[in-house]
Amino acid sequence: TLLIVISAISFGSISVLTVLITSAGVPLLTTMAWRYVLAAALLSAVTQVRGIRSIPPRRIVQLLLIGGCGQALITYVSLRALDFIPVGPLAFLFYTYPAWVALLAAIRKTERLTPIRIFALVLALMGVTIMVGMPTEKLNPIGVFLAIASALLYSAYLPELEHVQEGVPPLLATFLLIAGAAISFVLAALITGELFLPVEGAAWANIFLLAFVSTVIAFSTLIMGLSVLGPVRTSIIATVEPFFTALLGVIVLHNQFSVSTLAGGVLIATAILVIEWSSTQVPITA
Repeated sequence: TLLIVISAISFGSISVLTVLITSAGVPLLTTMAWRYVLAAALLSAVTQVRGIRSIPPRRIVQLLLIGGCGQALITYVSLRALDFIPVGPLAFLFYTYPAWVALLAAIRKTERLTPIRIFALVLALMGVTIMVGMPTEKLNPIGVFLAIASALLYSAYLPELEHVQEGVPPLLATFLLIAGAAISFVLAALITGELFLPVEGAAWANIFLLAFVSTVIAFSTLIMGLSVLGPVRTSIIATVEPFFTALLGVIVLHNQFSVSTLAGGVLIATAILVIEWSSTQVPITA
């Protein structure tokens, strides 16, 4: 649980750091390319990359594809949604993904959808709804479709990641995942002509934080926690992410801290406590 909370907090810093970097004039694709390249370099310095030789080639390709295609596709679809709907409704629709993860697990009969998990799930979704705000205006259907599509993609991404990284040392799995994403974003930046070296020292400092905190720490703790908790519990606990994002926005970007943010955070924290009081995941046998 602590690993997933750390992962969610680390992922929660992405938007704030990205705002600081792009506001310094660095394009988004350039930011993401250097984020993953630096993260891969950092991991290669602390882990035995030569250990990849012991991993089956098929598993290596799967991890590279999940990082390169899965992560890149989720990012692209969610960013495209912002062309049609505001960030608030996007966050509201994206954070329905724990419900989709739970439903998918129940359909595939990999995890039980127990009453206590349903209760925790409802608490988490209520917390996100209160924090982000339920959309009141009429939304562009294309934007809604893309936002829900990104949630569905992520709900499929989590269990697939759990399966593919099974039996692979966490740091090596993280390295392959990040390397795949680095290849995709570097190619995308090259194709669009957006790959260049930023000159601002502050931009590089924030890119380093994005690489180390929001990528190396975020992905490695996600993989380690996911292998223990499974995708359903992981997705419910990870709803702490928007609360930390809002809190970091207050501290760094001087955004206002509203009562709804606090109330939403309390509900999410309660959901985490409830899911911890419940039993661990129980595989369903035929």
